[in-house]
Amino acid sequence: MGHVEVESIHVHPVKAFRGLSPRKAVVEPWGLAGDRRWALIDHGGKVVTQRDQPRLALAAAEPLAGGGLRLSAPGLPPLTVAVPEPLATVPMDVFGTKVEGVPADPAAHDWCSAFLGHGVRLVHLDDPATRRPVDPVYALPGETVSFADGYPLLVTTVASLDALNSLIAQGPDAHEGPLPMNRFRPNVVVAGTEPWAEDHWTRIAVGEVVFRAPKPSGRCVVTTTDQATAVRGREPLRTLARHRRTGGRLLFGLNLVPLSPGTIRVGDPVRVLG
Repeated sequence: MGHVEVESIHVHPVKAFRGLSPRKAVVEPWGLAGDRRWALIDHGGKVVTQRDQPRLALAAAEPLAGGGLRLSAPGLPPLTVAVPEPLATVPMDVFGTKVEGVPADPAAHDWCSAFLGHGVRLVHLDDPATRRPVDPVYALPGETVSFADGYPLLVTTVASLDALNSLIAQGPDAHEGPLPMNRFRPNVVVAGTEPWAEDHWTRIAVGEVVFRAPKPSGRCVVTTTDQATAVRGREPLRTLARHRRTGGRLLFGLNLVPLSPGTIRVGDPVRVLG
C-alpha cells in the first residue's frame, strides 16, 4: 500500500440534504462538527430521509455562525433558520431509536413542508453527548451519535469505488455507471489504498485523530438516487448484491467512531493501526 491520504471531507448539516465539502473539519465524539445535527420528521415523529423522499437530495443547507442554517431548494426563496432554544423537545423515531429533538420555528416547518409537498418539521439535536447512543451491539460505553444513520462517521475509498464501477460496467445496468462517490454520502474519502482494503481495518488514524471501525456499512436504496437530479436507478445495489453481500447486507464503506478529538484535513495521511 502506497501513500494513503484523505481525498475529501463531507459534512451534511441537515440529514438527507445535499452535503458540503470543506477542506477541514473538527472531529467531535459524535461525528464531524455540524454533521447531521438537523433532520426532518413527519407528524408521527419518524425521521424523513431520501429512502422515502429522494427529492431531499435537491435541498441544501449552509451552516451559519452560531449553528444556524440558510436553507435553499429549487422553487423556494432561501430561508435563514436560527438554532432553537431547548425550551421543549419533541419525540423522534430515528430508525427505531427514540430520540428527543428541539423543533425549529414554524417558518422552517412551512418551508420544508412546501418543498416536499406534505407536512414535516425541522428538528435540531441540541445535546449530541446524551441524546442518542450508538447501537449497543457495537458501542463502547458512553458513545453517542448525531442524526447520522448509526455511527459518527462513514469512510469510503476511491479504489473501492473504482472497483465497484468496473463491476457495474460488466453488468446489465452498465449505462447507469460510473457512479460518483456522493451516492454513498460519506464523511471521509480516502485515496491510495487497494480496493476493499477498508474491509480489514479495525483502527485507523486520520492525521492525529484515531478512530475505531466497529463494522462495515450496509447500504440501502439511497445509493440508487442520483444526488444531482433525485432520479433513482438500480445501481449500485444490483452489483453490490452480486459481489458484496454478507449476511443479508450489501456492503460499501466502513463506519467509524472517534477515539480522540482533533481536526482532520484534506491531504492528511491515513494510517492503519489494526
